[in-house]
Amino acid sequence: MGSALMSGWRVATRACRWKAVHEGAAGGLRRAIVCCIAMLAVPAVHAEDWPRWRGPTADGVWRETGIVERFASDRLTPAWRVPIGAGYSGPTVAGGRVYVMDRQTESGSQERVLCFDEKTGASIWTHTYDCPYTKIGYTAGPRASVTIDGDRAFSVGAMGHAFGFEAATGKVLWHRDFFRELPIDMPIWGIAASPVVFRDLVIFHIGGTAENELRGACVVAVDAATGKERWRALTDRAQYATPVLIEQGGKPVVVVWTGDAVAGLDPLTGATYWRDVLKPRNMPIGVATPIVIGDRLFCTSFYDGSLLLRLGREKPTAERLWYRVGRSERDTDALQSIISTPLALGDYVYGVDSYGELRCLSLATGERLWENLTATPKARWSTIHFVQNGDRTWMFNERGELLIGKLTPKGFEEISRAKLLDPTLEQLRQREGVCWSHPAFANRHIVARNDKELVRASLAAP
Repeated sequence: MGSALMSGWRVATRACRWKAVHEGAAGGLRRAIVCCIAMLAVPAVHAEDWPRWRGPTADGVWRETGIVERFASDRLTPAWRVPIGAGYSGPTVAGGRVYVMDRQTESGSQERVLCFDEKTGASIWTHTYDCPYTKIGYTAGPRASVTIDGDRAFSVGAMGHAFGFEAATGKVLWHRDFFRELPIDMPIWGIAASPVVFRDLVIFHIGGTAENELRGACVVAVDAATGKERWRALTDRAQYATPVLIEQGGKPVVVVWTGDAVAGLDPLTGATYWRDVLKPRNMPIGVATPIVIGDRLFCTSFYDGSLLLRLGREKPTAERLWYRVGRSERDTDALQSIISTPLALGDYVYGVDSYGELRCLSLATGERLWENLTATPKARWSTIHFVQNGDRTWMFNERGELLIGKLTPKGFEEISRAKLLDPTLEQLRQREGVCWSHPAFANRHIVARNDKELVRASLAAP
C-alpha cells in the first residue's frame, strides 16, 4: 500500500474499533469491515463532524485533511458570530448544526441548550429552563458539552439537569433532575462531565448519593430513549472528568475518574471491574479527561499530580505503574494540570502544568524532559486545549489564540499563531478574563466561544 492509503487505513480501522466497542459484539466484525471500506472510499480530502467532547472518537484527534499549513494573518476572521451568554460548555457539531449551552441571569437564573445552523449561525432551536445555582463556585454557566448521537442530543447542566432531545428540533424526549432525585453531593464547581453514550445508554458522572451506601450513584446510566435509570455505581465523590470508553479482553469498559479513585466499570451493568484508589490531598479537582495510550491510562490534576496505570489486555484489570506529585501547586512534579487534557504522542505526554508551563514527560517514568512558557502566559490555571491533526498540534489557549505547532521530545516548535476570540470575565475575573471552553474542529472550521459570543472560522486550505 502507498503511504496515503496506509494512513487512511489506520484512520479507518481506529474509527471502526471505536464503533465496534460502542455497538457491541453481534455483527461487529461485519460492521467494522463495511465501515473501513466506506471510509477508504472517501476522497483524500475529507471532512467530519465534532459530535461529542473531544471529537468524533473522543480522543482529541482531528482527522480532517485539506487544512491550512499556517495562518494568513495574525487574526482569524469568523464566517459568522452570534451572541450567547456565559458558560464553560464547549460547542459540538453534527448534522449541519452547532450545539452549546449557556446561562442567563437577567431575570432569575436559567440554563439554555442552544442549536444553530452550522453554515450561517442562524438559531434553529433553544431550550431554556430555570436553574438556580446553589453550592457552586464559579457560576458562569454550564460546563459540559452537548453530546450528539444519531438523531438525539443529550445535555447535563451544572446543577445536574439532564435532557434528551430530538437533535433536529429540540423536542424534549425526557428530563432528569439528578440534584433532587438522587440527590447529588455537589462538587464545588458543579457537574462538568459530558454525557457519554454507549449503545442505548447515556452515562453521567454526577456524584449522586443513595439511601443505601452499597448502591451509591456517583455514576448513573439511563435509557437513551426514555431517560429511565438502568444502573447506578460507586459510592465515590464526583469529580469533573468525562468518562472514557475502552476495550479490555474483548469487553467494553467505561473508565471513570471520580473524586476518590480511577475505576473501570461494565457500561452495561455498572459492575466494577477494577478500581485504583487516588484520594485527593486537598479536594477532588480532576478536570482533565484520562487519556489512553495503548495499554496505559494517564491522569493528571492540579493538586494531585500524575498517575499512570497499565490496563490489562486479556481481561479488565489495571495496575499502577507510577504516581508522581510535587510538594505544592507551584513546586510540582511530572504534570499537574488544572483544565487542559494532555496529549500523548508515542512514548511522551505533553500538557500544561499548574501555572501555564507547557511540559513534555517521558511516559515510562514521568520524568520532565522540557518546559516552555511561550504557548500561554504563565498564570495560575493557565490553559491550553490540544487537538492533534496529522503531525501538527493545534492549541487553543486561554487568551483566545489558536496556535499551530509541533510537539516532540526535543521541544515545542511554533509554526503559526492567530487571535480568534477576546478573553471575557465571567469564567474567571482575573487577568482580564479567559477563554476556557474547548473549541470544536469540524468540517475544516473551528467553532469556539467566550462569555459573549459563539464564532465559526474557516481553517480550510486555499
